[in-house]
Parts: sequence; C-alpha cells; structure tokens
Amino acid sequence: MNASMTLDERISSTVQPVSDLVAGLIFYSVPVAGTAFPLIVGWLIVAAIVFTFYFRFIQFRGFRHAIDIVRGRYADPKHPGEVSPFQALTAAVSGTVGLGNIAGVAVAVAIGGAGATFWMILAGLLGMASKFTEVTLGVKYRDIRQADGVVAGGPMRYLSKGLAEQGRARLGRFLAVFFAICCIGGSIGGGNMFQANQSFQQVVNVTGGASSPLAGQGWLFGLIMAAVVGLVIIGGIRSIAAVTARLVPGMALLYLGAGLVVLIVNADQILWAFGQIVSGAFTAEGVAGGVVGALIQGFRRATFSNEAGIGSAAIAHSAVRTDQPVSQGFAALLEPFIDTVVICTMTALVIIITGHVTSAGVTDLAGEARGVALTSAAFGSTISWFPYVLAVCVVLFAFSTMITWSYYGLQAWTYLFGDSKAADLSYKLMFLVFVVIGSTMALGPVIDFSDSMIFAMAIANIIGLYFLMPVVKRELEQYWEGIRSGRITRFR
Repeated sequence: MNASMTLDERISSTVQPVSDLVAGLIFYSVPVAGTAFPLIVGWLIVAAIVFTFYFRFIQFRGFRHAIDIVRGRYADPKHPGEVSPFQALTAAVSGTVGLGNIAGVAVAVAIGGAGATFWMILAGLLGMASKFTEVTLGVKYRDIRQADGVVAGGPMRYLSKGLAEQGRARLGRFLAVFFAICCIGGSIGGGNMFQANQSFQQVVNVTGGASSPLAGQGWLFGLIMAAVVGLVIIGGIRSIAAVTARLVPGMALLYLGAGLVVLIVNADQILWAFGQIVSGAFTAEGVAGGVVGALIQGFRRATFSNEAGIGSAAIAHSAVRTDQPVSQGFAALLEPFIDTVVICTMTALVIIITGHVTSAGVTDLAGEARGVALTSAAFGSTISWFPYVLAVCVVLFAFSTMITWSYYGLQAWTYLFGDSKAADLSYKLMFLVFVVIGSTMALGPVIDFSDSMIFAMAIANIIGLYFLMPVVKRELEQYWEGIRSGRITRFR
C-alpha cells in the first residue's frame, strides 16, 4: 500500500472491494417498470404483508391497547426486566428516529415527487405488524441474569432458542451468529460513523460552510460527541432508557413543532399539498419514489428508518419489565407509526407545502439541494433561522441513534464473545473510537458496507419470523384470553 495515501484513501481501498461484493449481493435488483427494484426491499415488504394478514391487521386492532401499554396501565414494577414499557419504546424509537427522517425523506420525494409520501406511509403502516412479531419473540425468548436482573435479548436469542424448540437447532444457531455479525457491522457504520459524520456536516453548513470556524475540526466534534455518548452508554440499557425517555419526546416535539409552524404559515396550501401526494402516488414517478426512493434511497440512509423486519428493535424491547411478551409487542407497533407516519410525513409535507417538490418532482426553487440540504432549504424558506433549529434536531437525532445502536451492537458482541466485563468494555471503547473516526473522514464505501450489513440482518431475522409466527399467534390468543378473563391485571 502506498505510504503517501491518506487515511481515507487507505480505508477506502481496503473496504471498497468487500463493500462492492456485499452490497451487490444484498441489493441485487430486478427491473420493474423501468426501475431497479432491490430484492431485499421486496423481502421486507412481503414479510410485512404476510404478518399483517396472518395477525388480522393487528396494527389497527391493537392500536388503542398499545397506547394503554405504553401509558403503564398494565405495568407491574415487580415483573422481571430492567425498564418500563415507555422507556423500552423510547429507547427503540431513538434508534429509528434519525437522519433518514430528515435526509431520507427528502431524497425520496426528490426522486418520486410528492406521491412518494403515500408509499412511505403505507410501508410504515405495514411495518407495524413486522415490529409486533419480532418484539413479541424478543421478550419471550430473552435471558435474564438472576444475579442482577440484567437482560439479554433480541433475534440472536429467539433465532437460536425458538428454532431449537422446533428441532432446527443448527439453522437457528447459524442464523443467530449471522445476525450478530451483521448487527455489529451495522452498529459501527450506520448506527455510529454515519450519524457522527452527517451531524458534523450539518453543523458546519449552518455555521458558514467552508468558511465555518468548525470546518476541518471534525476530530474535535467527534471527541465531544464521543464523550457525551460514553457518559450515557457506560450505564447500559437502564442509563440509555433513562436518557431516551426524556430526549425522544423532546426532540420529536421540537422537530414537529418547527414543522407545524411551517404548515401554519402556509395553511392555505395544506389541501393542495395533500392533493399532490394523492395525485402523485399512482404516477410512474410516484411509484418509483415511494418504493425505491422512500424504502431504499431514503430509509437506507438512516438504517432503514423504522427498521421493521430488521430485528434490531427487539433487542431494546427485550429489556422491558413484563411477564407478557405480547404486551410489549403491542407497544412496539407504535414505533413505525411515530417514525414514519408522523415524523417522516411532517418532513415531506414541509418540503411539498413550501413548493420545493410537487407531484412531478423537484422544482426550480429546490435548485441543486438534495437530502438534508433540501429539508433545510424548505424550513429556511419560511423562517430564515429555522435551519439552526434543524441543525439541533440533526445532532439530537444522530445522538439518540448512536446511543441505542451502541446497545444493539453490544448485545450482538457479547452473544458472540461472552457476557463479561472485558467484552463489554472492549466493545464500548471501540464504538467511541469510531465516533471520532466517523466525524473526520469521508465514509463512502464504509457506509455502503454498513448499510449492507443492516439489510442482511433482515434476511436471517425474517426467515426465523416465518418459522416462529405460530408461536406468536399462540401467545396472542393466550394474551387476549387473559385480558378477557381478568388474569392479566389492569392497574389503572
């Protein structure tokens, strides 16, 4: 290797061949109506549809009950676990609400026009059933350490233990190890380096761009971010959940509040904006943007946004205090609704209502702006200082994603290398080092590889979910019977 090469060039030259190979396999596409349709997206969508019908539209039937669960009406502090249903939900949401809600949606509507929003919402509604399925299994097959009540859960556990119960122990073990390896790769790249990198870039952009005093100071930003992240993750899921229980509602309200101001200022255009979404949804451009743009170009940039079918959220939810696995499955189905139906739709509406995108695609008003820049331009067109609010949201979204994905990666790491203090410390130190690296370099192939790892998690996870669907159905039937009979107590 040439000694004169920069660090970026050395990493790129090392990772690029592997990245191209893995990405080529994971994102293999077939032509559909003239558009390249990645099979992995079809894999996730088909699974969401199957779960929706198999559980008889549980995301709609159980929506009100899910809210009751999160409000603590069925919570008993004596139940095994580490965090409350609300804390588990906010911890998982913090991992899904990220830059994809800001940048990914902008990419989606830029590619497919306003109609892409319709398909994005549909994907979120279907994904609620996938989330219900995987989280129920995560809680059912979790391991609880008797000495201190620390929980270990997620697809690694239900793939190995659940399939072993069905006489498929070898398959379960293989899928669990495959998932864990991919989860570690995804946590370092998409759940860490990309978040640090893009949040730093947005801060630089709003403080002067190339002339910003922060330009070229990525290492300093990375050190500060690593220090703050380290203070949170050192305490494990209880510390992470305590922070996200306060951070997630706050950052969501900040972002939604900013978006609401834009909608109020442009209130006379609201009906027109929804008209653009509906009329554009069934054009060729709308379909391409919704399926490829929203689900790949958009959600891919923030680890598939709501992560329904990926299996990652089941790791956080497994720590909940409950003796009923299905109860947290209900709570979890709210995630895609919050992430996609509410927050992503707000981003799309702001971009559309300010005239930057119509059913036909981007307008002259958008210029060359894409991704975060397009969202920033849309907010800034209403109130000049709104890009600063957006910059704060970007940093908060990135931070929340990082602390949650550190926990996901740690659970996968300890599954492979054992639950010990040495394993715990080694992973956390590695994660923090990559926060600094991510802030200082152009990521390119590193992120392509990481995205591939995250999507590969869905391959192992959904295979297991298909085998274990009957287990979830039995749990659901027993749960409803318990509610009807009063065996499952409502506390308030």
